[in-house]
Amino acid sequence: MKGGEGASEGAEEARREAARLDHALVRRAQGADEEAFAELVRRHQGRAYRVARNLVPSDEDAQDIAQEAFLRVFRNLERFNFDHEFTTWLYRIVTNLCIDFLRKRRVAVSVSRGKEGDDGEESALDLEDQSEPAPWEYAEAAETASEVHEVLASLAPHFQSVLTLREIEGLGCPEIAEIVGATHVTVRWRLHRGRKLFQEEWERRARMRQRGAANLIQSGAAEGTEVPAPTPDHEHRSDGARSRDKGTRS
Repeated sequence: MKGGEGASEGAEEARREAARLDHALVRRAQGADEEAFAELVRRHQGRAYRVARNLVPSDEDAQDIAQEAFLRVFRNLERFNFDHEFTTWLYRIVTNLCIDFLRKRRVAVSVSRGKEGDDGEESALDLEDQSEPAPWEYAEAAETASEVHEVLASLAPHFQSVLTLREIEGLGCPEIAEIVGATHVTVRWRLHRGRKLFQEEWERRARMRQRGAANLIQSGAAEGTEVPAPTPDHEHRSDGARSRDKGTRS
């Protein structure tokens, strides 16, 4: 336990140090130091792209959103609140851009996926998920990762964003709440509901694959019964032909 606690404390100290460095760079950038802003971009462009790519359907879309996010950061540097971490601000900008992008692309959202209680009233119960490990925990494999993103893309944007920030980026609920502009309780409800919808869609796709495989097997078996097994030539000859053969030999 002590070793784990020490590692956790070390990671937290590293995070605080990174936040202090970001704040120093922001202050310099506010003073028209172009190199300081360029350093902010270098430090965080990979993260901005990764968050966007986990939400939007293509590399090009993610690159455009990451670029637009840093343009917005540059335009609003003077309004930065030093009570917050730069990464939280950047996440918020990227996530909002992605949600706007997804909403414009989305023609319609089903009632079950599109409605939620933003006031958090439905989350009176403990919503911690105690289920089996989710598919995204095994997303190292390229095929699984691809399907994880496809299933995420099938969800409404507000579920996509919290699941991405929590399950893929590893952020805590308080920070996610700050990023998406919702209460902590609402974020927990969205996570709970989003996980349920994700699992249902994941299992639906698995059932479809199983049915497809079963249909292929049945189709192959049916084709096998319709095609007669090959027989030797003499079995196809008529009785008369066989009689003539006997007469010739005699």
